[in-house]
Amino acid sequence: MRLLREEGPQPVQALADHFAMRRPSLSEHLKVLREAGLVSEQRSGRQRIYRLEAAPLAEVQDWLHPYERFWRGRMKDLGALLDRMPDDGPA
Repeated sequence: MRLLREEGPQPVQALADHFAMRRPSLSEHLKVLREAGLVSEQRSGRQRIYRLEAAPLAEVQDWLHPYERFWRGRMKDLGALLDRMPDDGPA
């Protein structure tokens, strides 16, 4: 998904060149992503070109946002607590 986001639509072989796995294994991964709606496939001659579909990721981001806000607040509180603690020298 990162490759498709950063480099745009790509044929399977270009994607496969980035991974130490056989092409059938990569095709299985792409199939799962396609079924989840995260990538789309378009045929161009004998090639299959894959494109990132970012819309479903926005739904995930919307769902995660309250948790991110919660954890950001907790980490801020932890940082403040640690800042108030006295520094202990080396033991």
